[in-house]
Amino acid sequence: MTNAVLTRFSSQASAPTRYAPPADQLEQSYRQPAFGGPTIPPDDVKGYGGRPGGGGGPAAPTRYMTLDDVIVRTGAMLAVLLLAGAATWVLTPESAAGGLIAIGALGGLGLALYMGFTMKANAVTALLYSGLEGVALGAISRAFEQWKHGIVVQALTGTVMVAGGMLIAYRVGAIRVTPRFTKIVFASTLGVVGLMLVNIVASLFHPGGLGLRSSDGGAIAILFSLLCIGIAAMNLAIDFEVINQGIRNGADEKFAWYASFGLMVTLVWLYIEILRLLGYLRD
Repeated sequence: MTNAVLTRFSSQASAPTRYAPPADQLEQSYRQPAFGGPTIPPDDVKGYGGRPGGGGGPAAPTRYMTLDDVIVRTGAMLAVLLLAGAATWVLTPESAAGGLIAIGALGGLGLALYMGFTMKANAVTALLYSGLEGVALGAISRAFEQWKHGIVVQALTGTVMVAGGMLIAYRVGAIRVTPRFTKIVFASTLGVVGLMLVNIVASLFHPGGLGLRSSDGGAIAILFSLLCIGIAAMNLAIDFEVINQGIRNGADEKFAWYASFGLMVTLVWLYIEILRLLGYLRD
């Protein structure tokens, strides 16, 4: 739900990861004849390829992350999400919608926590996450569409417009992602997530809880959804900055999956909040 997924990636991407051979390997290469290659290739050095035989240090990436890498992987994740959502919408009977929402949401949350804390995002985990989220969003979108015809197209349009607007604002420098800005957005994100959890607990003892997610679309619920949309939009700016820093500082190509995953988390949250807000406004 939150851009905190990319916070740990930011710390990794902020430092260059260019390959620097240890001193003993440099000395060995210097002493050998000019026509000879390195005695120990980088992949055989402990700390670079995971095999014994040399000094420590970060592994030399086989290829550095590019913007194209992030775009391709994000596109693949979006395609899987849309296909899974469309299949769920068309093929799932209404009686099974609740179960699929639970499976997709809980499975996606568990996988997101795993990738967020371990920073192990690859094609399998990232695309599986997209598939699970697509199942959940497909069932949720179908329920909203049956309730308010045309609301899904409006929510998708709103999501694209907000994301595109934030990208333009970031590229032209209208939004500057400073350390202070990042801290404020991160704290705000934790704050709204905490309020959501409190509201869930309160709803167990009082109908509607704190009124943050009131089914009748009261003023508090509308204002809270607007707040969540604003914070999600600010998280997109941080996503763009993290990706830009990773490319600029020579992050390993494998981080492209992690960056795309973080971007997808924010987009899913943004879509759900816009869909919910439109439901309130059209109620």
